[in-house]
Amino acid sequence: MRTRKSSRSRVTFYLGLLGAGLLAAVCAPGVSAQEQPDYTLNPGDTLDISVWKEDQLTKTVIVRPDGKFSFPLAGEITATGHTVAQIQNEIATRLKKYMPEPAASVSVKALDGCRIYIIGQVTKPGAFVMNPRVSVVQALSLAGGMTPFASVNDIIVLRGSGAGQRILTFHYGDVSKGRALSQNVLLEAGDVVIVP
Repeated sequence: MRTRKSSRSRVTFYLGLLGAGLLAAVCAPGVSAQEQPDYTLNPGDTLDISVWKEDQLTKTVIVRPDGKFSFPLAGEITATGHTVAQIQNEIATRLKKYMPEPAASVSVKALDGCRIYIIGQVTKPGAFVMNPRVSVVQALSLAGGMTPFASVNDIIVLRGSGAGQRILTFHYGDVSKGRALSQNVLLEAGDVVIVP
C-alpha cells in the first residue's frame, strides 16, 4: 500500500513539475509562436487624438481615402502605412512650433479600414473587419465556408489596385491535405478573395 501511495505522489510531483515547466515556457517573453507586427493604419480607420493640457486639441478623425487626415495646427498628416506611435511622434513634432514639449496621444477607435472582401461561392459573402490579420483559410471560415458549387482549387486573391494589382492563387485541395501551405498567405487590408 505504501508503495502505491509513494508512486502516486512521485507521479503527481513530476506531473506538477512538468506542468510548471510548460507554463513557464508558454508564458516566457519571446517564446510566442509568431511575433505580431505593429498595426499600420488604413483609409477608413478612426483615431482619437488629444494633446495633454490642450482641450481644444482633442479630436476624432477618420483616415480619408487618400490615406491622410487633418489635425489643428499640425495640418495634413499621412496615416496609411504608419503605426500609432509614428503618428503620435509626427503630431508632437509639428506642434513644437506652437508649444514647448507637446505630448500627443493617439488611439485607434475603429478598424474600419482593415477590411477584406469575400465574394462568390461562399455561405456569407461580404466585407469583414480583420482583427487581427487572417489567412485565406481563416477568411473562408469567416464567410461560413464554401458552397457545394465552389471551385475549391480556383480561388484567387486580388491584392492592390490599378497597374499594381496582383493575383494570388489558392488551391484549397492542396492546403487541406497539408501541401503547398505557403499559398495560405496572411491577407492585407483591401484584399478580395474570389471563390468561383
